[in-house]
This record gives sequence, C-alpha cells and structure tokens, in this order.
Amino acid sequence: MNSLKRKHHHQTGTSLIEVLVAILLLSFGMLSLGVMLSFAVQMPKLSGYRATATNIAANHIERIRANPGGFRNDAYRLPLSYDGTSKEMELSDCSYPACTEATLATMDNAAAKRTVRIGLPSGGMLVTCDTSPCGNNSYGNLWVIWQEPSTRAALDPTASDNCPDQVTKAYTSPKPRCLYVRFRT
Repeated sequence: MNSLKRKHHHQTGTSLIEVLVAILLLSFGMLSLGVMLSFAVQMPKLSGYRATATNIAANHIERIRANPGGFRNDAYRLPLSYDGTSKEMELSDCSYPACTEATLATMDNAAAKRTVRIGLPSGGMLVTCDTSPCGNNSYGNLWVIWQEPSTRAALDPTASDNCPDQVTKAYTSPKPRCLYVRFRT
C-alpha cells in the first residue's frame, strides 16, 4: 500500500521548469502577434499615402493635357521640388484674360507642388519629358515623392519604388517613397 502512495505522489502537479517553458512559448507567440498587429496598423496609412500620390499625379497630368501648348513649350517641365522638408509652397495666380499657356502652366505647377506638400509628408514632384523641348505626342515622366515617418523603416522603400536618380543619390537616409507615372499628351 505504501508503494502505491509513493508512485501517486511523484506524478501530481507540474514542475517549475515545465511552467517556465510554457510561459516562454506563450510569450514568443504573443510577441509575433504584436509585430503582426503593428504592421496591420501601418498598412492602411501607407496605402493612403500611395492613393494620395496617385490622385495628385492623375490631377496634374490632366492639367497638362488640358494645356498641350504649355507642355510643348516646356512650361510644365518641373524641377525637383522634393527637399525632405515640410516647408509650404506658394501659389501662383493666372487671371483671365491675361492668362497665357506659360502662366497657366506656372499656376498648375505651383498648385500641384502645394497639393503634394500638404497631402504627403515632405512631398515633392519632378516632371520631365523625353525630348527637349517637349513636342507633339511626346512622352512625359512624373514622379511624386514623399517621406514616410521613420516608424515604418522596417518596410524597405527601395523594394518597389521607381525614384529618379537625383533623389536616390541625394536622399539616402531616410529614403523617400516615389510614385512614377509615364504619360503621353
């Protein structure tokens, strides 16, 4: 009878090591769940930035297409306005009837630069065309560039972006995000 009591006594309860191993496994699971949730919170914001950039690019391209003479005369060729800062851009005015193709293009460029700076963090633009000057049926290139907050550094911005060389060489830390659109007038 005493031998039965001893065997039963050794098999009751769990050891401290077993409890610690169970807690360790549970903590690894909770840690991975926390990382997954942090990315799930970040993704809608990243998607929102890209959607904003797409809308700004589409709007500016439509303005360019509405003024083909201004595009042919290089009035829409826009130097890089991205500088990694949030400094607000100034607007330009083009009042009817004194508005020409060139002044309309200047106003459109100023409005687009201001919109991208307000809509995206440290946003900027670059517009080029394949020929100089831009001719009839010429192709244009538009980049919308912005800087995402540093909390999203785990997502490599160079993996899917097509940034112009002057941006990738000048701004390496932090790397900006870019949306590239090729268009035809």
